[in-house]
Order: sequence, then C-alpha cells, then structure tokens
Amino acid sequence: MNKEKPSKKEAPATDRTQCEATLQMLEKARRDGVKLDLDRGFEMKPCPIGEESACCKHCYMGPCRLNSRDPYAKVGICGATIDTIMSRNFGRMVATGSASHNDHGMHILKLFRDIVEGDVNDFGIEDTAKLEKVALSIGIEVEGKTVKEVGIELCNELEKTFSNVSGEMPFTRRVPEETLEHWRKNGIVPRGAMLEVMELMSRTHIGCDQDYENLTKQISRAALADGWGGSMVATELSDIMFGTPAPLQAEVNMGVLKEDHVNIIVHGHEPAMFEGMLAAVNDSFFIDMAKDKGAKGINLIGMCCSGAEMMSRHGVPHAGNFGSTEAVIVTGAVDAMVVDIQCIKQGLAEVAKCYDTHLITTNPRCHIEGATHIEFEEKAPRQCTDEILSKAIARYATRSMPVEIPKQVQSGIHGFTHEYIEYMLGGTFRGSYSPLNDNIINGRIRGVAGVVGCTNPKVKQDSVHVELVRELIKKDVLVLQTGCSQIALAKAGFLVPEAGALAGPGLSEVCETVGMPPVLGLGSCVDNTRILIAASAMVKAGGLGNSIADLPAAGAAPEWMSEKALAIGQYFVASGVYTVFGIGFPIVKSTRFHDLLFNGLEEQGFGKWGTAKDPVEIARLMIEHIDKKRQQLGIDKARERTLVDMSDRREIAS
Repeated sequence: MNKEKPSKKEAPATDRTQCEATLQMLEKARRDGVKLDLDRGFEMKPCPIGEESACCKHCYMGPCRLNSRDPYAKVGICGATIDTIMSRNFGRMVATGSASHNDHGMHILKLFRDIVEGDVNDFGIEDTAKLEKVALSIGIEVEGKTVKEVGIELCNELEKTFSNVSGEMPFTRRVPEETLEHWRKNGIVPRGAMLEVMELMSRTHIGCDQDYENLTKQISRAALADGWGGSMVATELSDIMFGTPAPLQAEVNMGVLKEDHVNIIVHGHEPAMFEGMLAAVNDSFFIDMAKDKGAKGINLIGMCCSGAEMMSRHGVPHAGNFGSTEAVIVTGAVDAMVVDIQCIKQGLAEVAKCYDTHLITTNPRCHIEGATHIEFEEKAPRQCTDEILSKAIARYATRSMPVEIPKQVQSGIHGFTHEYIEYMLGGTFRGSYSPLNDNIINGRIRGVAGVVGCTNPKVKQDSVHVELVRELIKKDVLVLQTGCSQIALAKAGFLVPEAGALAGPGLSEVCETVGMPPVLGLGSCVDNTRILIAASAMVKAGGLGNSIADLPAAGAAPEWMSEKALAIGQYFVASGVYTVFGIGFPIVKSTRFHDLLFNGLEEQGFGKWGTAKDPVEIARLMIEHIDKKRQQLGIDKARERTLVDMSDRREIAS
C-alpha cells in the first residue's frame, strides 16, 4: 500500500462531506494513510488568475496573464483584451463539454443502428411506443411500418444531429416555436454537432474571432448542439433500447454493499456496458461460482451517472455520487470497480491499489494508467463481463483486508421522466401539463427549478445541494433533479412522498394529492434533456407564455466542476432559463463579457447566468427570478388556490 503522511494542518473530516457514509470512509482512509480526493481538493490552492480565466495559453507567445483586479490595464501580446481571452476560454470549455456529450450520443446512435439492422443481438428494442413517438416528433411517418423500418428511418434522421453542415438539427422541431424563431433571428440554431464544436474551436484560435459578443453566439450554438442534440439523442434512444423509466423504489448509499457477497460497482456513463453486466450477474453459472467461493451471491451496484440511469430504469442500488467514488473503495468490500467514460478520477487507480480492488476500464476512449483494461464490445458483451466477474469472484475468495461497510441506506422514489410526469398529471389518455400549469398560475406552486450537476471538493460534499433544495421546496418551488445532485438529495431523504412535509403549504398539498415527492429524480446528467422537453411541454400546455424564457423557472448547478456542466448551463441559458452556478465562475467581474453573460443575454431575450456560493443566496436569486416571471405573466396576484382533482382534469380534457 502506498501511503502518504497526513497533512500537518488537516481539517476535520466533517468539513469535507455531509454524507455520513463518506465521512466514515474518509476517516478510515486517513487512519490507513491513504489520501482521497476530498482531502486533495481542500489542500489544492488554485491559481487566482486562472480561476477567473484571466490568462491565455492558446499560443506560445505567452502564456499571457492579465490582472483581474484591473482587467483593462493591459492586453495580451497579440493584443487580445480580457473579454476576448475570457470568451475564448469559456468557449473552449463549452466546446469540450458539448463534444463529450455528443460523443456519447453518437455512440448510443451507433448501437441503436446496429440493433435495428441486426448486427447486435444481445440488446433489443424495449419501448416500441416511444420509438414511434420520437419518430413522429421529428416528422417520420410510422403508420403501417415495421419496428425495423421506423428504426432505420429514425437512425438516418438522427445522424444529421452530428453530420449536418447546414439546416437545423432534427430535435429542434421540439423547441417551442417562439424560442426557435428567436434562435433563427440570432443565428444560433445548431446545425450538426461536429460542425458546431469544430467551428467554435477554430474561432478560439489565435487571430480568429476577437469579438466576445460574436463568439458568444457560437458558444450558444455549440451548447445547444449538446442539449437539443447529442444528449437528447442519448436519452431518447437509451429509453427506446433499454426501456423508459417509471417511478420505482431504490436504495442509495454505501450501506447497499454486502460483506458476504461479491460486490461489483459500475461507474461511468454508457448504459450498454451496465446492461451487459446486469445480464451477466444473473447468470446461474457465475452465481454458483460465487457460492463455491463462499459468497452468498453477486451484488451489482451503480455509482455516478450510469448508476443513476440503471437505478431509475431497473432499481439497481446506488452507492454514491462523484464525491464518494474513491471513498467507497476504502470499505475493502469492493471486489471490482468497473468504469467506462466521463467523471472517472485517475486517483481511483491508486486508492484501488491500496485496498486490493480491481479497477477495470472498459472503453477505448478512457484508459487509466495502473488499471486493468478489458474492452467492452456491444456485439460480444459477455467476453468483457465474464472476465470481470471471474476477477471479482477470485478477489472475494482472497480478501485479505478487514471490511468496514457504513450502515447508511436511504430508500427513495426514482425514475421520473417527461412521459411519466405527463401521465401522472392527466392519466393514460389525457396526459397533459395543464394541471401543473394551473397550479403554477393559481400560486399553489410558485415555479419549477432544475437543480443538477456534480459535487466539487472545494466545498463540503452534498451540503450546497441539500440546503438549496430545502430552501426551494420550502418556498413552494417544485424541484427536478439529475446526476450527482439527485443522489445527494436521495441520501438526505428528499426523494420520498413524505418529504412533502418539508415543502411549503401549496407544494405540500400538490404532493399529497398526486402522491409524489417535492423533488423528482430524472436520471443521469445527459437526462437534463428531460427537463428541456418538460419545459417545452409547459409552454405547449398554455397559460405560461409562448417561449421557454417566459416560464417561472430557474436552474442551478450548486457544486459544479466539469466542462460538461458549463455546456449544460449554456444550453439552458440559450434556451431561456436563468441558471445559477455555485462554487464560483471562470470570469472576471466588472468586464463587458461578464455583463453580457449575466445581464445582456436576458436583455436579448435569452436566459442569463448567475453565481453565488451560499445555498440560501442561490435560492434567493432563483426565487426572485421566478417571481419576476410570474409578475411579467400577470400571475403574481393572490388567487384562490384549489387543487385540480381527477374530475377537473376530465373536464379540462373534454
């Protein structure tokens, strides 16, 4: 075991995380002399100039460092101003985030094509109704056609998401007409993802686009190519192939580990690999092999986003979010951690080595030095999954370290989707967002908030997520969640109907009547597209304006850390949503670029950015924006608030 000497000024572990299970494992790691990301994050001192994006290293005349305290005092060697430098830096982060999600979406599309054309036989089409619905939404006729015929047409159309060099992305047909016309007027409708990312990278090269306002248009275009492009493709096709989630009960936190079982954790973003593992662990051959080695069975567990997706779809237990991925290995109970792409810390390799855990990479796009690579092929998934199982079972049989598993387990309701919300509000034949809109109009629900995103070791893990959502629901704001934020709130007990007691009187009554939690978990971070579709459905239902920008809605990523988060934030802003980031923001205040992102975009008819570190302050900013939109819609006056019951819904629909 490679151990590090403890820091001389080590802060209490309670400063690092709000999650009790992670806290227990952090304290154990310290006793074992193993340093985790939670400590590394607090000890790392970021460059103050880089943190505010006041430096440029895009050519080798520099790097150039500008003074953020007096940002216009000097320019870069090429003459680039602080606004040009910051917009280029911001654009490159958005480009990388958009590329990451579009790469994922393109991979999902290839798998879908292989399935419908018969080249992959281990996976199939689980939701033919959604296949037809998605096809119809982008203008494909389905009457009288086979599943294969509809599937091939859908493949051909969705390929334009990535390859178009002109025209508009297929899923832009789902955008409310007024929002889409606004994009057209401003020249930001995404064409093809590869073109948008390539053009953005090209325009940030030295000597190219040097007007921060013009560059921001392409930043928005590349971001929209993520939200209404690759991410939406990934979500919709994953539902079609593996089944559209519906609410179910699932367990979260490290207590889902079992000392007397072979424990395999899958962490990443590709659903096919996890689906393959789910099939393999239920094979009686491996169950018998595990029992022959003294185990009672095989325990398959998820983490991070693929974990959230499998939890929502199949009820697979979930061990924790991004902030806990190293800590869970410290239990000594993890026989194999299997990873694919995105949000995989290189530090996992060293921690796994210390606890004799197999760290196995499976994707050609993500190898890790010190890990074992076993490539996953959709055409022959068992070649990978069977080898992983053999290694994990062998490790169980030779466990040499004491096992310490935290007892914390929280049960919650997961698996909400746009489709289920529509059904929940109106039933099978009269599904509609009208009851939601009506309860927003009458003031029972103040508005809707999307609280999403990562955890970041710069702050106490989960704390900002939990306190922010507590404040929002207390003020009658319905909260939609995805990704690591959803897991933080699940651990805190907010994803159960009983949590309605923590909400304000209006939201609480709605939750009690419908039988839902005040916080709805929608899945992984690519599933933020479910929020976009829900927002579009709210506009279509009527009464809350004609564009997404009119809605009494706001978004937040309170503990963000990745470039994907910036791309997500920008596609929400460009779609019309006020979006607040916690932690900090890579920009210098009192600059023209800052004013554009935080004020000017809203004046142009889009959403806008906001930032604050304190969760109560983030909530205040979001609620003020929601109240402003209510006032603009003329629904800010006190009204008699009556719930829409089932008889009212039938009357509305008739």
